[in-house]
Amino acid sequence: MKRILGVLLMALTPLAAMAEETPTLNSGDTAWMLVSTALVMLMTPAGLALFYGGMTRSKNILNTIGMSFLAYCVASVVWVLWGYTLAFGPDIGGFIGGLEKVFMKGVGVETLSGTIPEFLFAAFQGTFAAITVALASGAVIERLKFSTWFIFTVLWVTVVYAPVAHWVWGGGFLGNDGALDFAGGTVVHINAGIAGLVMALLLGKRKGYGKTAFFPSSVVLTVLGAALLWFGWFGFNAGSELAADGVAASAFLVTNVAASMAAISWIVTEWIMLRKPTLLGAASGAVAGLVAITPAAGFVDVTGAIVIGLVAGILGWFGVFVLKKKLGYDDSLDAFGVHGLCGVWGAIATGIFAVKTIGGTPGVLEGNLPQLWIQLKAVIATIVYSGIMTAVVYFVSSILTGGARVSEEEEIEGLDSAIHGEKGFNL
Repeated sequence: MKRILGVLLMALTPLAAMAEETPTLNSGDTAWMLVSTALVMLMTPAGLALFYGGMTRSKNILNTIGMSFLAYCVASVVWVLWGYTLAFGPDIGGFIGGLEKVFMKGVGVETLSGTIPEFLFAAFQGTFAAITVALASGAVIERLKFSTWFIFTVLWVTVVYAPVAHWVWGGGFLGNDGALDFAGGTVVHINAGIAGLVMALLLGKRKGYGKTAFFPSSVVLTVLGAALLWFGWFGFNAGSELAADGVAASAFLVTNVAASMAAISWIVTEWIMLRKPTLLGAASGAVAGLVAITPAAGFVDVTGAIVIGLVAGILGWFGVFVLKKKLGYDDSLDAFGVHGLCGVWGAIATGIFAVKTIGGTPGVLEGNLPQLWIQLKAVIATIVYSGIMTAVVYFVSSILTGGARVSEEEEIEGLDSAIHGEKGFNL
């Protein structure tokens, strides 16, 4: 009898193991990811649109908001048609995903990605693609053709965002090398910051830049936009765990801490340097902290978050008020100064402050010195690829639309009335 039971047990063991390995839907994880996806969606056509719109001049506020709104719409369609498969399809040489899932082919209501429906995973990742290209628009507002921006968004999501996302999250070479990027330090912020800088340099300065004072249309809208971005960022960072668990809770907490610390350090820095603590500075500081904690959110503890936020606020202020002035480029709304620089800091800081008990990989402070080089390699690869390919996409978009820059008359009149036939404020 014992021998029979032993044989039965041996026969059933592989079946039990297979049952444990078979992916099953987790309703708690699915509910959390539905909420997270909605939160990240809110960031682009609402949070970023208001954040950027309030900082631009009143004659261009609708055009600025429209660039974020359009980016979300266009990127969402591109993503389900071919962007998703390029980023998360079967790996080809560590560089790009295959076309097996083009038009979402082969993905059904029963298809899972981990413990959540693959449709939901695709939707969540699509919101990341949308906000990344929208972030880059901040560098070129008030002078870029709306038609050029339309074409640029299609091409950039396809040939810049999707490959970099694959490198890190889709089975590509950076992820396989062990690069840590929890929610998009390289994929989103460095990528967008470099793209914005390249476009700003190629497009040229706004008429009167450096000679005429450019006043924001509404600091109130910018602060409201920053608050909506902050709110959405909880889905952005904590949602990137793709599960409702302790790591997601930790990411939620450190996201809030880093943003708060960066807002404080930005305000204190400008209070010391310019004698004026501004609300615009507080909003910008909070976003700088959110940018910097993004790659680290699922890997660092509260102490690491405080340091990351502290440095991000100071670094962001330096990028906006010192670096841009010294180098003389016109990054209209500081896409590079905030997202590019603080994204680089966040990626490097992740390799320094990562805690093994949270994300499973220790950083430099826990004796893992090689992690710093891995992070630097990811930063360099993203900068080089994004810089070169953004220039290519810009020139193609410019050619297809008869030049990327609006006419001098349209720029003077303001793009709201010249391009859209509308006004942001009818006072």
